Amino acid sequence: MYGSEGSVWKPAVVMRQGAGRLPYAGTNVQTKLVAIHDLDCPWRPRDLEQRLGRVIRQGNQNSEAHIYRYVTENTFDAYLYQTLENKQRFISQIMTSKSPVRSAEDIDEAALSYAEVKALATGNPYIKEKMDLDIQVSKLKLLKANHLSQRYALEDRLLKLLPQQIKSTEERIAGYEQDVALYRRQDADTMDGEEAAFAGMTIKEFTYKERASAGAALLEACKGMTSPDPQEIGQYLGFSLWVSFDSFYKEYKATLRGALGHSISLGTDASGNLTRLNNALVALPEKLAYCRDQLVTLRKQMETAKEEIAAPFKQEEELQAKSARLAELNALLNMDKRENEAIDAGVADEEPELPDRKRANRQER
Repeated sequence: MYGSEGSVWKPAVVMRQGAGRLPYAGTNVQTKLVAIHDLDCPWRPRDLEQRLGRVIRQGNQNSEAHIYRYVTENTFDAYLYQTLENKQRFISQIMTSKSPVRSAEDIDEAALSYAEVKALATGNPYIKEKMDLDIQVSKLKLLKANHLSQRYALEDRLLKLLPQQIKSTEERIAGYEQDVALYRRQDADTMDGEEAAFAGMTIKEFTYKERASAGAALLEACKGMTSPDPQEIGQYLGFSLWVSFDSFYKEYKATLRGALGHSISLGTDASGNLTRLNNALVALPEKLAYCRDQLVTLRKQMETAKEEIAAPFKQEEELQAKSARLAELNALLNMDKRENEAIDAGVADEEPELPDRKRANRQER
């Protein structure tokens, strides 16, 4: 059995021989244990875990073990287990990061006033209500802190991130609109990717009318690059044509630039490279539609953020009511403490009279 300070008590016959108490930490008696009896509550969660580790561990020859905990209603046990619960809650929050708290109070500094101890001893219902309210108020405050944290994040998003995203998307939409208009001004027959419909490509001031020769010239222009920086080498379908070398992926890239840049990776197939360029231009209307949908979504997110920022904490009234009741209970429980302090002060005032009595007794003798 375990007694005060989480110690293991030896059998009475051994204690009479002067063995005293044996600390439970590191005690290897697990092979035959079938039950553990907690007579009191320790101050630290690890002490309770250490107790259980004496019986619930590898090497115990019993398939089952029983755990008994003894508590007395309306006594100091309630406060001890309450303190143990608070400590374990903060430990779990720090170890698992599941709760959005950023600070924890040192529970070891918590102490009961004389009035609270007397309330426990006399079965005062106020102390039980106070403990319940402490837990509820703590949870509500945590929820409110999380609500405020989310609101601050939304305010930053509303004031900084969303306006920047909306502005950037609007600029991309304007650029795509100009490039789509430029692309659509070309003869529709030249957009089908067929050899006979090839409209020509200008590379280094020379215009190639055939698809194969244009693709070969594009590859030769890449091989002749002396700098990794993008270089303008010609035009294709009204867009300026740029080539560059991606040192990370070790490949050449071609970019068609209008209001925006539209890049593709170049391969070794000359005809395939021209098909990739055509596909990039064909995809412009689809990208324009996507940006427009994205702009609508961003504006809806801005409106939603405004509504959520304006929304109050839903449980504010409950928090205020329970906090007020908790303050009342604290005042009631501290009332006796102030009375005790007044009584102690009165006793202290009477103490200086004792030396006078002693002097008077000495004079009589």
